[in-house]
Amino acid sequence: QAQLVESGGGLVQAGGSLRLSCAASGRTFSRYAMGWFRQAPGKEREFVAAISSASYATFYADSVKGRFTISRDNAKLTTFLQMNSLKPEDSAVYYCAAPPTSTRTAREMKLLSSTSGYWGQGTQVTVSS
Repeated sequence: QAQLVESGGGLVQAGGSLRLSCAASGRTFSRYAMGWFRQAPGKEREFVAAISSASYATFYADSVKGRFTISRDNAKLTTFLQMNSLKPEDSAVYYCAAPPTSTRTAREMKLLSSTSGYWGQGTQVTVSS
């Protein structure tokens, strides 16, 4: 059974850093684009970052460009999100996601519906001011 499990969330002061991890299992996720989304209370889930299967291409939401970095280790089936210079508005539940098929590109990840593909259970990130 395909499964994505996030870890690494927590409470951090503004300006601090956190590194999220997403461990994948149950499918050959090394062939899939992977992405991170987030959802703050009272807001819709939003795209954060995506990476192609071989790490050739990465994409970011404008709000996190220059502060967040997505990467992956296909040997360990793990995707990472390094978050630096965190702001209170970055506080949210962060979700790891994979598209329904390996043919979907990283560029298309921002359009992934919450009812499609594979999703983790989420990890809470809270940034205090």
